[in-house]
Amino acid sequence: MSDDARPSRTAVVIPAAGRGVRLGPGAPKALRALSGTPMLIHAVRAMAASRAVSLVVVVAPPEGAAEVKNLLDAHALPERTDYLVVPGGDTRQESVRLGLEALPEGITTVLVHDAARPLVPVDTVDAVIEAVRNGAVAVVPAMPVTDTVKEVEPAGRPGDPEQVVATPVRARLRAVQTPQGFDHDTLVDAHATVALAGEGATDDAGMVERLGAPVVVVPGHEEAFKVTRPLDLVLAEAVLARRRANDGF
Repeated sequence: MSDDARPSRTAVVIPAAGRGVRLGPGAPKALRALSGTPMLIHAVRAMAASRAVSLVVVVAPPEGAAEVKNLLDAHALPERTDYLVVPGGDTRQESVRLGLEALPEGITTVLVHDAARPLVPVDTVDAVIEAVRNGAVAVVPAMPVTDTVKEVEPAGRPGDPEQVVATPVRARLRAVQTPQGFDHDTLVDAHATVALAGEGATDDAGMVERLGAPVVVVPGHEEAFKVTRPLDLVLAEAVLARRRANDGF
């Protein structure tokens, strides 16, 4: 069977090994409760809501893989989707690579999704998958930037004044969300060839850009925001309350 004739199979990698320090002390961010259910479970359900997704790989804290597997087993998840938990690495980039290595043969499309974006609508997930299946090697959902953005020379100390060096044209800017979607072989190649120091890559599409491959944007959604700070938890709870009221979610 030629590559063009291969059936398309989609898997999602969710790196969830981070501590989430900006939310304060306590459990890792992905395990924080949102309306009584861990944020990670919301994120897994959001990915599995797409009928195109056949496998979700959760990359857990190395010392917490068993706990995360028990968590998945304890919550109702769509039966048509398979779930796998693997231990992560020291950086997000390493964790995504470990998730990719755990994928079975036959996966043609890979989504990488932040566990801290628990409320992304299924239409956004499907739009990303469709764009990859239509030939894009890397796809990111994104929103127009509503604030004016300044580029500055970073201050030596936090809180010090910073010199503005440029004002990008806002109409050309987009705030990137997840899930980001990729042709499987392209993403594997990016992780094998693009070496980044320190915290590594926080944006897999950026790694594909480093290969010189094209990245395209599809419309994101306002409910795909990242839960990073305590105020984001308040907003997420409000979104869930509205969904329950409107849809019986």
